[in-house]
Amino acid sequence: MQDAFSINLLIQISYYLAAFLFIMGLKRMSSPVTAASGIKWAGVGMLVATLITFAYPDMNNYVLMTTAIFIGGVLAWWTGKRVGMTDMPQMIALYNGMGGGAAAAISAVELLGGGEHSLIFMVLAVLGGFIGSVSFSGSMIAFGKLQGLIRKDFRFQGQNFVNIAILAVIAWLGFSISGGHADTNTIALFFGLTLILGITMTLPIGGADMPVVISLYNAMTGLAVAFEGFVLDNAAMIIAGTVVGSAGSLLTQLMAKAMNRSLANVLFSGFGGESEGGSSEVSGSMKAIEATDVGVMMAFAQKVIIIPGYGMAVAQAQHKVWELTQLLIDRGVDVKFAIHPVAGRMPGHMNVLLAEAGVPYDLIYDLEEINADFESTDVALIIGANDVVNPIARTDPASPIFGMPILNADKSHNCIVVKRGQGAGFSGIENALFFLDNTRMLYGDGQAIAAELITAVKEM
Repeated sequence: MQDAFSINLLIQISYYLAAFLFIMGLKRMSSPVTAASGIKWAGVGMLVATLITFAYPDMNNYVLMTTAIFIGGVLAWWTGKRVGMTDMPQMIALYNGMGGGAAAAISAVELLGGGEHSLIFMVLAVLGGFIGSVSFSGSMIAFGKLQGLIRKDFRFQGQNFVNIAILAVIAWLGFSISGGHADTNTIALFFGLTLILGITMTLPIGGADMPVVISLYNAMTGLAVAFEGFVLDNAAMIIAGTVVGSAGSLLTQLMAKAMNRSLANVLFSGFGGESEGGSSEVSGSMKAIEATDVGVMMAFAQKVIIIPGYGMAVAQAQHKVWELTQLLIDRGVDVKFAIHPVAGRMPGHMNVLLAEAGVPYDLIYDLEEINADFESTDVALIIGANDVVNPIARTDPASPIFGMPILNADKSHNCIVVKRGQGAGFSGIENALFFLDNTRMLYGDGQAIAAELITAVKEM
């Protein structure tokens, strides 16, 4: 009896230690300087929580647990080593979906296990299963869109009413299951419909809105894990899930605010696809410029602001851009990087790319910190960004992005846009910035263009 008490005490202490490490890891991830160590802290917490689980007195499936951990660990290590920075959003969507799926699987096992349970137990198991299933299937669709496996946004008249109808049936089934009046078929139908709801909710959402969707599903996964932590009476799951859920919810709200859109608008408006476009007609023409001329312009500038976007990630140009930056700094040019909250395909995507290239954190500025500097900037160099610098967001109430805070690149003395071609961006909205008198288009692959700019600056 004493041994059982001691083991249980050790398990609970270990879970609280793991939860502490999770929280401290997340705290350290809030700063680029300490983010790498924060990931390690959280990893140690996960290791502690995993190993102590083997100490449960009534545990008897060690072979299955060890096999699952080994297979999952090998796959995670292999994919983590192989995935490129441009594919990081897809990997996050995939892994996040796995977390939601795991929570749903726990719920299914508990509900199908039978036995007498309290109403609270049943309600939390049902809620965890519902949220986890929606997060799983929705994240898989988000992965498919970002990976290019799903290239169309499937929309039809009345699709929101269909989703509401599915949700109503799910709610009815959930009430039935929570009351203990459900058989295996009812539980299977409940999970089947929740998986379908995740698919039907996510399919109509355009790729340009995927960063917000990924953040939302991340929050949902955390909430599902917290609910299942209550079901299993596991303190580590409760705390970790709550932290992830609250952090994900806050991030989702901040991203929606950065786009000047409500979360409901992101989820149900159907905007964000490549076929969407603004209502404005942009007049004028795009004016091309050569890399040698841009190199001269930047070499003799006093202040340069570089605005990276997903195009830089695709071109893997961040290392060349940093090399160019170093050359300009050596010439006495004041160079800064401006990051929009929704630049790229996931939160912090551009920050991670620049950190990978070795760009010092004190050269990287958020929208609020740097927007006032553009009016005194000689050259704003835009590499692969589109909607986040579109002045239509300030001027055209009919535009889908009207009211979205943007980087004021158009207010700089000279605006250089590095772009592969003349097409619209990922959301399909024509960018009025490209047609302004102070804007010149530098066509070509981002990495190749950066190399040409480096050569031009060196020849000065």
